Amino acid sequence: MAKILIIEDDLTFSQILEGFLSKHGHEPAAVNDVKKSLKLTEEQNFDLFLVDYRLPDGTGLDVLSHIRGMGMSQPVIIMTSFNDVRTAVKSIQLGAFDYITKPVNPDELLMIINNALGKKEKPATSNSIEHADAIKGKSSIADKLYEHINLVAPTDMSVIIQGETGTGKEYAARALHMHSKRKDKPFVAIDCGALSKDLAASELFGHAKGAFTGALNDKKGQFEAANGGTLFLDEVGNLSYEVQVKMLRALQERTIQPLGSTKSIKVDVRIITATNDDLKNSVSNGEFREDLYHRLNEFKIQLPALRDRGKDVELFINHFIKLSNEELNRNVQHLSPAAKDLLLQYDWPGNLRELKNVIKRMVLLTPNETAEIDSLPEEMIISINQVPKPIGSDLKAINEVNEKMLIMETLVKVKYNKSKAAKLLNIDRKTLYSKMERYEIE
Repeated sequence: MAKILIIEDDLTFSQILEGFLSKHGHEPAAVNDVKKSLKLTEEQNFDLFLVDYRLPDGTGLDVLSHIRGMGMSQPVIIMTSFNDVRTAVKSIQLGAFDYITKPVNPDELLMIINNALGKKEKPATSNSIEHADAIKGKSSIADKLYEHINLVAPTDMSVIIQGETGTGKEYAARALHMHSKRKDKPFVAIDCGALSKDLAASELFGHAKGAFTGALNDKKGQFEAANGGTLFLDEVGNLSYEVQVKMLRALQERTIQPLGSTKSIKVDVRIITATNDDLKNSVSNGEFREDLYHRLNEFKIQLPALRDRGKDVELFINHFIKLSNEELNRNVQHLSPAAKDLLLQYDWPGNLRELKNVIKRMVLLTPNETAEIDSLPEEMIISINQVPKPIGSDLKAINEVNEKMLIMETLVKVKYNKSKAAKLLNIDRKTLYSKMERYEIE
């Protein structure tokens, strides 16, 4: 049983969520705005946060920022309408576990919650190369990527892995570790974006008992935990200036000093860092130390966005279908032409992470062997079907574009039930079919 805080201003929907979560053995609590949620998170401990993106006095990102600022690492799931999906992807960059679009599918919500709660139980260190995304592409861009990994892995050079959110930066870091002479030593991964400014130094370098309020025992830092192995710092650009200074000293002198302690500890770690943005910009803006940047940037690996990987997309689709079949006890063997076409056309702003989640949801919602287009998120269908508005004063063309958009949005709303769509559009079925054929709507 998990204690879950629901932050949702739609009281009816909030009550439905409370009943649903209670039915599945959880202990939900609910508030309807940012202010109340911040107060409650300071008074009580929760295992998971289910947060609506749009709230009366702010957004879900305000809640997420507050939670991470308090040093809390509990998973945060953002609920959003399809119009805010790009913002939801941004929330993952800022430390959210996942997002779900409204109207919320109960099975999908339960799956995401179970995944989030299950993730907390996994150890932070692992030497296993097995990874959900562990499949190599066959495109030329993938060949070049693995050529760089194989080239630098056997060395002790510090590596910066750069790429959009969800491109598999931690997997690339693990691949570097497993092909290095340190592969039998620890691989420790830290999400710097989830570390509060006050706790980052303690997490990285450790602390002595009594070093600050709440330091009841000595704590070993992650530098020491990774001794002899590899320390992977994801979103390293989020570290404060003070922590950057301590890190530079640790790399130059190969020693760390826990907070509140006078003793220095020798450490031997290889540093791999990752970032969504080019750290050069942060250096130029004075947000990241230039000397530390040069220490970290002995070799740079650029991970390609999924939309740039060509035929690799289909390879990943099949891979994630296989994994999801095993996990969810399903037997999806085929994609309908419409579903496959949509998956291949979509631009995947969340990259591999988004693809994996979409495929898992699709498999969950497919009881037979063939996945249909209605098992895919509505926002994907709408984003693909959106047509650029014609430029100029051609009234007929503008009306046709608007008519096509209205038909497509209605079809999505009624899950492609033609009779319902015709009724909502106030036309007969024959006219609807004629317009669908004219506008090439599948």
